[in-house]
Amino acid sequence: MTVTSDTGASYAAAGVDIEAGDRAVELMKEWVRKADRPEVLGGLGGFAGLFDASALKRYERPLLASATDGVGTKVDIARRMGVYDTIGHDLVAMVMDDIVVCGAEPLFMTDYICVGKVHPERVAAIVKGIAEGCVLAGCALVGGETAEHPGLLGPDDFDVAGAGTGVVEADRLLGADRIRTGDAVIAMAASGLHSNGYSLVRHVLLERAGMRLEQRVEEFGRTLGEELLEPTKIYSPDCLALTRTAEVHAFSHITGGGLAANLARVVPDGLHARVDRSTWAPGAVFDLVGKAGQVERPELEKTLNMGVGMIAVVPAGSVGAALTTLADRGVEAWVAGEITERGDHTTGAALTGAHPA
Repeated sequence: MTVTSDTGASYAAAGVDIEAGDRAVELMKEWVRKADRPEVLGGLGGFAGLFDASALKRYERPLLASATDGVGTKVDIARRMGVYDTIGHDLVAMVMDDIVVCGAEPLFMTDYICVGKVHPERVAAIVKGIAEGCVLAGCALVGGETAEHPGLLGPDDFDVAGAGTGVVEADRLLGADRIRTGDAVIAMAASGLHSNGYSLVRHVLLERAGMRLEQRVEEFGRTLGEELLEPTKIYSPDCLALTRTAEVHAFSHITGGGLAANLARVVPDGLHARVDRSTWAPGAVFDLVGKAGQVERPELEKTLNMGVGMIAVVPAGSVGAALTTLADRGVEAWVAGEITERGDHTTGAALTGAHPA
C-alpha cells in the first residue's frame, strides 16, 4: 500500500497544539506564584520543583509523608457545567487530607492535568483552583504537567491528579498504635459529597432519575450541578491546629469505602470503633441519591461519606479542648462514638443506631 500526502506530518496535524500549551502556562503563572512557601526555590518552567530540605533541620527525626490521588468522575460534572476553578480545590483536599492523617504538615504538591485539547483558559482555571487549595492547605505548588492526548480523550475531556509531600516528627506520628479503649471518636462535618462516589451519583441522578444539572433543587437552595460541584473541604490546617491544642491519637480521612471502612484502617487489632448514626443527620444530597436510585443504606454507606469528612480519635479528657478548637475554626464537629474492646463478632469499626429523621 502506498500512502501519499501533499504536506509532511506534524505534531499540530496530529492534534497537539504547542502554542496553546505555552499560552496556558503564561495564564497559570500568577496563580502558581500565590501557592508558595519560603522553602521553595526557582519558579515555574523548570524540569523539577525545588524545596530547600534544610528547613527540616529543626526536626529531630523528620518523617516524610507522601500521597497521590485524583477526584474521580467528578471531573465529568465540571466538564458538563463548564466550571473548572473548583476541581483543583478538590484535588488538593484529596491529597493533603490524606497526608495530615498521620499528623504531617503539608509541604508541597505537584499536579498532572490531562486533556483532549488544550484550552488555555480552561487549564489556567484548573490550576487556579489547585493553587488556591494549596494556599488553604498551607503547602506550595512546586510544579506540574499538562498533557494533551488527542485521539484518546475528546476535545473537552480532561482528568486531574496530584501528589503531595508532608513532614512529621517521628515521635509525633499519629496512628493505630496510639488508640486506647475509651477514646472518643469525633466527627467533622463534610461539605457535601466531596470527591468520591460520583460514578454512583451520576448513574442515579442523571441517568436513572433523568435530573438536569441546571435543575434547581429546593432542598439544596441551588441547582443540582452547583451542589454536586461543592468543593471538598480541606481539613489539614484544622487537624494540625487540633494536634497543637489537644491530645490526638489518630485521624481518618473519610473517602472511598465510606466511614466504617476508612475508620477501621486506623483501629488496632483487638479494639473496635463504634459510631452512632443518631449523632448527626446526613445532608439532603445523600437522601436524594438514596431515594432516587433506591440505593440500600449499606450500599450508600460504603460508597459515600454520609456527611462526615474527617474523624479524630482523642482520649476522653481531650474532647472538650478538641471541640472548642474546631468550633473556633468554624468546623462543625461532634462526638460520634467511642473505642471499645473488640467482641467475638465485631469488626474494626461499625455504625450503630439510626440517623435522626
